[in-house]
Amino acid sequence: MLLAIDVGNTNTVLGLFDGPDLVHDFRIETAKGRTTDELHVLLASLVEVAGVARRAVTESILASVVPPLNETVVEAVDRAFDHDILVVKPGIKTGVRLLYENPREVGADRIVNAVAAYERVGSAVIVVDFGTATTFDCISTRGEYLGGAIAPGMEIAANALFSRAAKLPRAELERPGAAIGRNTVASMQSGIVYGYVGLVDGLVRRLKGEMAEDAGGAVSVLATGGLARLIEPESETIEDIDEFLTLEGLRLLWERNR
Repeated sequence: MLLAIDVGNTNTVLGLFDGPDLVHDFRIETAKGRTTDELHVLLASLVEVAGVARRAVTESILASVVPPLNETVVEAVDRAFDHDILVVKPGIKTGVRLLYENPREVGADRIVNAVAAYERVGSAVIVVDFGTATTFDCISTRGEYLGGAIAPGMEIAANALFSRAAKLPRAELERPGAAIGRNTVASMQSGIVYGYVGLVDGLVRRLKGEMAEDAGGAVSVLATGGLARLIEPESETIEDIDEFLTLEGLRLLWERNR
């Protein structure tokens, strides 16, 4: 079995693949101070709780946007499953040509999402990833990574509003009943949720406009990330959600680098 690990700034998502099938998935906090021993025990425990023998995990792949944790993950996987892990980094075979000015600046998660999205759609596509940051990644009809946009994530925006405005309470990120909030929490939820719907739709339309000539006007839009399901019902541009897009991209990269 293949263990795919996606280390994000807030959460780490793990998936166990049996061939092409994702059979188990886990989400844990990305704790930058976690030791190799702690992570070793945690990885082994998660696999065993899922009813999978550790010896059945024969391959692993890692994408990380938290460089200080990379060595810890590599060593923990070696201790838990007794094999080396494939790390998504410059030089890995992706099948996607990076047209970024400096390809080394592109986050591993953005590359992985691009690989999975193009494999799924087979034509021009924009991936909106709702994570710690909200990222927009544009892939051409030829499978080239064109670049994209990065905006603060919804939770960052909500926490900034709460911490910088003394009279505003902490509000849960939930869909408001209406745009006109009739209390402070509802007003904050309206501003954050509907505000991000406007941000997403406005930016996607602009990105589509810049991609239109190459794509003949046809550009698909996929969403992923923990908060995608909060925004998608209100969005006019998001066509579908793939909760495990990044994990699937990791599986594809592992296949291409076997």
